[in-house]
Amino acid sequence: MNQVEKVNLLDFDRQGLREFFAQLGEKPYRAEQVMKWIYHRLEDNFENMTDVGKALRAKLEAACYVGPPKTMFDKGAADGTHKWLLGMDGGNAVEAVYIPEPTRGTLCVSSQVGCGLNCQFCSTATQGFNRNLATAEIIGQMWVAAKYLGNVTHQNRRITNVVMMGMGEPLLNFDNVVKAMSLMRDDLGFGLAAKRVTLSTAGLVPMIDKLSESIDVSLAVSLHAANDELRTELVPLNKRFPIAELMASCERWIARKPRTSITFEYTLMKGVNDQPEHARQLIKLMRKLPTCKVNLIPFNPFPGTRFERSEPETIRAFQTQLLNANILTMLRRTRGDDIDAACGQLKGQVLDRTRRQAEFLKRLDEGTAHAA
Repeated sequence: MNQVEKVNLLDFDRQGLREFFAQLGEKPYRAEQVMKWIYHRLEDNFENMTDVGKALRAKLEAACYVGPPKTMFDKGAADGTHKWLLGMDGGNAVEAVYIPEPTRGTLCVSSQVGCGLNCQFCSTATQGFNRNLATAEIIGQMWVAAKYLGNVTHQNRRITNVVMMGMGEPLLNFDNVVKAMSLMRDDLGFGLAAKRVTLSTAGLVPMIDKLSESIDVSLAVSLHAANDELRTELVPLNKRFPIAELMASCERWIARKPRTSITFEYTLMKGVNDQPEHARQLIKLMRKLPTCKVNLIPFNPFPGTRFERSEPETIRAFQTQLLNANILTMLRRTRGDDIDAACGQLKGQVLDRTRRQAEFLKRLDEGTAHAA
């Protein structure tokens, strides 16, 4: 049996692994034994799982494997940020980013190869879309980073937080993302608390409701504008699920999880959404959700974009306006932009099925010729 026919154990959450071991004729607790080896000790060789019987190790070797994505390259930034390009299949690769801070270490994880939503200010969008990632390919990003960083679950936590904010819209890959997040949360997996696993969405309203019923994690919403006309221009999904519907789903989330908060992400772009009237619109919107917070993100440029980062004084004035209205407002520090690892800059390698990449490159060439 070659590896293609074998089962990748990273594709199973705890219940799935117990069921798989039952199919092998083994007791369910054996699955949990192996799970500890995979996620606590980051072991991918069955022969090294010393408290697993020799007969079972041979059975596992014949039927399955532990297969994280292959690291095509990794790169560190001057500020300590680290980025991995991880191969998924022939020609496709995604990026994962680790951001160390004095009190925590955050891993940004991808959910799709490319993205189909075409948000105008995001570099990933220019790459087009190929496919959803399997559960093993999502949790495998964390496995690779944890192994590299020397992370030890429940002891030496180098990765204290995970954000589903990498390439792709996580809610368009719902089942695989939820399984991966359950492994991030499981005590036999990476053992993270609910508030330390965050899913970021552009606003798929029905799936926000489904998520709140499926798993206990934190929610972030990519807002970027507080009026429908501008948000539809920046985030085309808004045409299908306008702001009123999105905010109603957020109110339902808070009603179901009254002790939680939602983070609204707002990327500031020069002359586009950074003026005092835009802040006033955002303040009016946030009044409906007084326990929630705003995360302001300075725009991170990429080749061919028409947007520019807001001036520092404009960003400070925007934040001050929100704070004066008693809205908790954080300013995200740009990290890893010297290795294109900052928010909105992840690209990976995408065998584009949407022709968006070709169209973007054509526009880029035309713009360059026109400038010349």
